[in-house]
Amino acid sequence: MEEKLWKDHCVLLNKDEENELEIFGYKTRGWRRALCIAGYVLSCGALLLLFYWKPEWDVWANCIRCSLEEADVILLRTTDEFQRYTRKKVTWIDLSTSTLPVGRNSDGPLVADKDSVINRAIMKPQLKVRCIQVQKIRYIWDFSVKEFKKVGSLEDSNTCHNIHHKFGAGLTREEQKIRQLVCGPNAIEVEIRPIWKLLFKEILNPFYVFQTFTLTLWLSQGYTEYSVAIIILSIISVGLTVYDLRQQSTKLHDLVEEHNKVQVTVCTKSEGCKELESRNLVPGDMFLLDGKKLSLPCDAVLIDGSCIVNEGMLTGESVPVTKTPLPLTESPMPWKTHSVEDYRRHVLFCGTEVIQTKPTGRGPARAVVLQTGFNTAKGDLVRSILYPKPVNFKLYRDAFKFIVSLSAIGVFGLIYTVCVFVSHKKPVADVVAMALLLLTVAVPPTIPAALTTGTVYAQRRLKKKKIFCISPQRINICGQINLVCFDKTGTLTEDGLDLWGIIPSEGSRFQEIYKFPSSTPLPWGPMCGAMASCHSLVVLDKKIQGDPLDLKMFEGTCWEMDDSSTAQDGTGALSTCIVRPGPMASSAPMEGIAILHQFPFSSGLQRMSVVSQKIGEVQYDLYMKGAPEIVSSFCRQETVPANFVEELKTYTSQGFRVIALAHKVLSLGKDVDLSKLERDEAESELIFLGLLVMENRLKQETKPVLRELAAAHIGSVMVTGDNLQTAVTVARNAGMIHTGSKVILIEANEPEGSTPASIAWRLAEESKTNTAAPHEICANTEEKITLEGETCNYHFAINGKSYQVIIKHFYNLLPKILVNATVFARMSPGQKSSLVEEFQKLNYYVGMCGDGANDCGALKMAHAGISLSEQEASVASPFTSQIPNIQCVPELIREGRAALVASFAVVKYLTLYGLIQFVGTALLFWQLQIFGIHQYLIQDVVITLLVCLTMSLTEAYPKLAPYRPPSQLISPPLLLSIILNVCFTIIMQTCGFLLVKKQPWYVALASQSHCSPGNHTMSPTSPGGNTTSSGAQSSVLSYEDTTLWPLSSINCIIVAFVFSKGKPFRKPIYTNYVFSVLLAFQLAICLFLFFADIDAVYRGMEFLCTPVIWRVYILLMLVVTFCVSFFTEDVILQNKHLWLLLKAWFGYQSKSQYRKWQRMLQRDPNWPPINRRDFAVKTMDEIYINPTYEH
Repeated sequence: MEEKLWKDHCVLLNKDEENELEIFGYKTRGWRRALCIAGYVLSCGALLLLFYWKPEWDVWANCIRCSLEEADVILLRTTDEFQRYTRKKVTWIDLSTSTLPVGRNSDGPLVADKDSVINRAIMKPQLKVRCIQVQKIRYIWDFSVKEFKKVGSLEDSNTCHNIHHKFGAGLTREEQKIRQLVCGPNAIEVEIRPIWKLLFKEILNPFYVFQTFTLTLWLSQGYTEYSVAIIILSIISVGLTVYDLRQQSTKLHDLVEEHNKVQVTVCTKSEGCKELESRNLVPGDMFLLDGKKLSLPCDAVLIDGSCIVNEGMLTGESVPVTKTPLPLTESPMPWKTHSVEDYRRHVLFCGTEVIQTKPTGRGPARAVVLQTGFNTAKGDLVRSILYPKPVNFKLYRDAFKFIVSLSAIGVFGLIYTVCVFVSHKKPVADVVAMALLLLTVAVPPTIPAALTTGTVYAQRRLKKKKIFCISPQRINICGQINLVCFDKTGTLTEDGLDLWGIIPSEGSRFQEIYKFPSSTPLPWGPMCGAMASCHSLVVLDKKIQGDPLDLKMFEGTCWEMDDSSTAQDGTGALSTCIVRPGPMASSAPMEGIAILHQFPFSSGLQRMSVVSQKIGEVQYDLYMKGAPEIVSSFCRQETVPANFVEELKTYTSQGFRVIALAHKVLSLGKDVDLSKLERDEAESELIFLGLLVMENRLKQETKPVLRELAAAHIGSVMVTGDNLQTAVTVARNAGMIHTGSKVILIEANEPEGSTPASIAWRLAEESKTNTAAPHEICANTEEKITLEGETCNYHFAINGKSYQVIIKHFYNLLPKILVNATVFARMSPGQKSSLVEEFQKLNYYVGMCGDGANDCGALKMAHAGISLSEQEASVASPFTSQIPNIQCVPELIREGRAALVASFAVVKYLTLYGLIQFVGTALLFWQLQIFGIHQYLIQDVVITLLVCLTMSLTEAYPKLAPYRPPSQLISPPLLLSIILNVCFTIIMQTCGFLLVKKQPWYVALASQSHCSPGNHTMSPTSPGGNTTSSGAQSSVLSYEDTTLWPLSSINCIIVAFVFSKGKPFRKPIYTNYVFSVLLAFQLAICLFLFFADIDAVYRGMEFLCTPVIWRVYILLMLVVTFCVSFFTEDVILQNKHLWLLLKAWFGYQSKSQYRKWQRMLQRDPNWPPINRRDFAVKTMDEIYINPTYEH
């Protein structure tokens, strides 16, 4: 029973998706609510504030647990490591307002589509629907399966036949109304968040609340100057954050706004077609694409006609894509799986631009709405920007732990103060004030402001280098990056391909190479015919557009293309493309070539073909182009040159992209319907024409940057949509794969029939040619080892299809592959993000550098995403570089390391400053005394505030060190540094405190002044303000106070100097002129105040005169402390080699997952596997791998 109740109470929402959530049902109880309200009033709002920070406590206090069906409040919890909670109210949608059609039975289904979740969610007879809205997406309660279901998209279970028949003619008017009420408007609305909301959210941060309490206390003690300085600093810090957030919010709002107001022609069953605003569209609506340019307001599936779309917003490449209609087949499979190669070919995505439509004879092109609002492709992009993955960075959590431990010390101080003051029978008011004062002294209120200054300075430095950052707290994380994923095209290499040359083949022999650019035009021949006609280019706005490779190939022929003319034939308007020789082309024996039919390119088939006809002739030609190995397999073997394999290897090994061309004359009848031509039949027995060689040049910055990263022990991985072979070659040329390293290609296949899923490993050299012997591969291994310092001498290369199979069937092999994988080719955008996430699971800190919105998910998923494009993708990525090359990556890592080290230094400094003051104040409290207001002021404003503001100004060190700074505050070197320095302080201050009492001239709390001869005498009356004097006895004037003040003040300056370490992550301290000059100036002020025998100074600072020799002793104590502290910090704690020795001595090994795997694989003699195939074994729904893999 209990188990069933829990099952009804808690369910997973969006199971196995990126935004998976646990949801719990709760019911509000009146009496609990009343108790909570009483609690809010009695605690003066403190309880309300606590509930604001902890929404789960709010729900647990106000509600009782119940099943989700009865719940009126839902508690959501993320399933990631953070387990953050949010609270949502369950609302009702009333459908009785939308009048039912006359004669419709209210018991029957309200929506014609029987499979629709809407029918199962309507509560009869009230006609109401329960719903919750989570991260902009609406979920409705499905009464049949008792869970919340996403609404706003067509069911995936629909078959191709269903989509054509249920929605092909449009919905009825009533059904549109119901769907509109349930699914909500089709709009991606991003509100510009009001400033007061942002301000409120920022101010209610727990730290600022504590700060407010501290400042109130200090102001009540008359300590105005410092409090005002802190208030001003905090206002600036909050103001900057709010301004930043507001800017982002406005930018995003402007980006999505215009897509909500598009006019579309929608058809309904009874009323025909009419224009509607796009926000009224619902899933299942049928709309027309009537030839106008249109920015798509929703995701839709094309059911009739075809169109050309610019998907730049999604893929970052403005290459026109041709979309084909969803086939009308009787297959019982869901429509997405039916067209298994790529259902996206039929889908028009929201936010993409329809450039041209080609209607069929049945009228204009038609499409059915698949998804609306935030469920669409564009909505998804915007949602991922609105709800980014939280930044898991230890620095902020550690800073919080630090503050908590400092507070604990403060509490200890509070108890100590109460004991001391109560034992001396002081009034209660004094005891409370002094106890709270010592509590707050230990916790410096400047920590949050100081942490932001470091990142603000780094952000400014990055801006000068043309790198813009929308998420400043990520700068610190950049200091930890140890793996960078790069997109290839446009990131590592220049954007397009250049035509390098063609190698024609005649009589099964390769002819002389024809190089580009050339003074003479390409002579006419079958090769020229293939290059002129075998492509998928289109003419748009008098400009030829299409795949950059096709474009370069076509330009090489100097031919021209006519505007799409339509040749009427039996099936209606069939678009025919005509190409003719241009004025610069060599003369050809015909007027032009008509391209009549295309077998489109697909990455699975790695080839494309066209059927063409020379104008004025009867015969048809078929031209094919594609991957050389594929094309040659379709050719008659006697036409393929004997040295084909060697010739091909010559070029691919130099990093050229090679494409083969072939041709055949088709013997078809006169009036033949080409659309019924079978591809397999047409593509056979071809004549091999030759090779087309293209080069994709590396950007000149690529190699040096990758070399710099390798020298710093930062891994580089290539993640590209391009072909595997090219990607491997580019990786070799760029130096990602060093000379002499083996490349092992991994190919994994889905299970087929009775054959289980398989995975094959083979050396790259052998996959290109079967003749290359493995021993030829090792050439010079020395360069490799010096650079990487790792003993790994092999790299895995894998494509997206195999990656998917491995995730599904060989998941426990994945870590072993990732640890040594360098090239990932043909990766879809989703796979790119999944890859980044898998790397993160291995405890890598991942940077991602890409140039298109197809990298968008990965850019957001990574710890630091750097976009090289100004396109929409960059809105989602934390960093955008305006200089489009990868130079920004090491730049960002350098700045990240400097900012991280600066943050540590500031936190360490502030901790010590708090504890130095704490020790001094506690010692004075022993005899019921305290530092004077001006004494505190010099320590707090003149020293600490200025140090915090300028300490982080030191710039990053220009060379990347081969190791990273520590990632956490609570690491042995940092903790030891703080503990030892605190010990030095305690020893020094206690010695001073006790030794002064032993001096012959010492007088205990005296009401008379005591001056050494030669010094001015001074009246002992205490200045007003912060005193608890009784009679003539002063709470400030004493020899102990005069001794402890210089010891603690100059100690603060010493620590500031010692903690401002330069190399290896920052430039030396003297390059930070402002900071160095300030330290010297502060030291001079302290020494002047202490050594100047000026009456006015003594009176103002509340000092007593002491003999000069005593002041010299104090100075000597400080010099000794400085030497000890500097030696400890620099020679012992910051000594990398010493720590490595200690680690080796104690056998400490890194706990990172990837390190564990690396150590394990180094010991494994059977790894890496080469030239073998393995199968997955499936039993009882568990997936096992061959035992050879498991250790």
